[in-house]
Amino acid sequence: MVLVMVFGIALLVAVLLSGLAARSVLSTSLLFLAGGALVGDGALGLIHVAPESDIVRVTADLALFAVLFTDGMHVRFADLRERWKSPARALGLGMPLAFLGIALLTHWLVGFDWTTSFLVGAVLSPTDPVFASAIVGHRRVPSRLRQLLNVESGINDGLALPFVLIFLAAAAPSGHSEHASAGSIALELVLGLAFGIAAPLLVNGLLRFRLLGAEPKLQPLGPLAIGVILYAVCALTHANSYLAAFSAGSVLAAVSPEAKQAFEPLGDSLAELAKFAALLIFGALLTGELFGDLSFGGYVVAVLAIVLIRPASLLLSLVGTSFDRREKLTAAWFGPKGFASVVYGLLVLQAGIPHGEEAFTLIAVTIAFSIIAHSSSDVPIARLFDVEELVGIPDDNRGPRWPFGTGARKTGKTAGAGRGPRGAQSGGEQDRAEPAQPGAEPGRDGTGSGQDGDRGAERTGTQQ
Repeated sequence: MVLVMVFGIALLVAVLLSGLAARSVLSTSLLFLAGGALVGDGALGLIHVAPESDIVRVTADLALFAVLFTDGMHVRFADLRERWKSPARALGLGMPLAFLGIALLTHWLVGFDWTTSFLVGAVLSPTDPVFASAIVGHRRVPSRLRQLLNVESGINDGLALPFVLIFLAAAAPSGHSEHASAGSIALELVLGLAFGIAAPLLVNGLLRFRLLGAEPKLQPLGPLAIGVILYAVCALTHANSYLAAFSAGSVLAAVSPEAKQAFEPLGDSLAELAKFAALLIFGALLTGELFGDLSFGGYVVAVLAIVLIRPASLLLSLVGTSFDRREKLTAAWFGPKGFASVVYGLLVLQAGIPHGEEAFTLIAVTIAFSIIAHSSSDVPIARLFDVEELVGIPDDNRGPRWPFGTGARKTGKTAGAGRGPRGAQSGGEQDRAEPAQPGAEPGRDGTGSGQDGDRGAERTGTQQ
């Protein structure tokens, strides 16, 4: 109950400060991280959470699954067919370069063996723009830039997992025989993809029967049921749940736009709650002892992974593309380490491999630095794209300032959205520029603005 109370208080504080966070370097994601650190063993000691406990693993796992499921719904296959080259470059060249760069630095500066160093590189190579919502969620930011960051982050989690499992098996083959063969890893990925595609197709097929169908108030629960069943099936069959979540969300949005629209408000709220809970618990792990256990070389690796390795690798992958200099630099900077790295880091800690605790310490510190750096810099960098109004706090004559009031205007950094999930939405200037269309359903920000710059118009056309 103490944990529940702390979460409720942190959520209320995030709601009350969300307006300020939306137009400053403050972020609600950072509030939950700092709140967890404050109430954890490193400070007040109200919450006692051990890194190896099930609550840490399950919470982070559910948060990543929920974020990937909702992210998949924002993928538009038509846009991908037109603009697939840049995300492919980021995934096929930028990600391997980052993986290799982090592994080399870890080996040379921390002194880990090559297997553990490559394991750390695999864990820290995925990106997560959950903490860059002002960039990925505002229509003034070029759509190709937002698409690059979202597609890259949505897919690289699944791409990194096989390498994490392979290097875990190499570090401790006797303790992880179930992950020792490339065939078992490939089977997990194939099953995850197959389940993710089959589940929404099956449900969509059932809805074609005349006697079946959901009444309006229950329609949002259909995709939720798909997600719950999919998560359980993947857990029982050892299929890759992350690949299943992302593919299921993508297929569901493609075959049933109506289901996507009905589920989106509920799904985004659930993903936000899962994300905040994971950040709170992860923050409780960030004790002074953990930071004290990391060597000076480890701190150098953590900083360089953020300010050098990611920017350099992505800039190299974007050479020769049509992105201008400002877009390239923005994409290169925003490579936050998020929930995938947290989950994979916990796998490393719980695997019992040599240097496992030291590797987790390096991973946790890097993630904490990344959350602080990226969630605090998205608003200033968004202003480089002439995004002046990032929040719609009403004037005194427009209505109450209380965020739940009818006069409050929402943005991607309101209480429900915090500073994202990946693909958190825009507000402010877009709200004022475009009046609401009849029949248009609000986006995640409640304004009708969309993830990819024209989702609001797309929804209106769909419903009409």
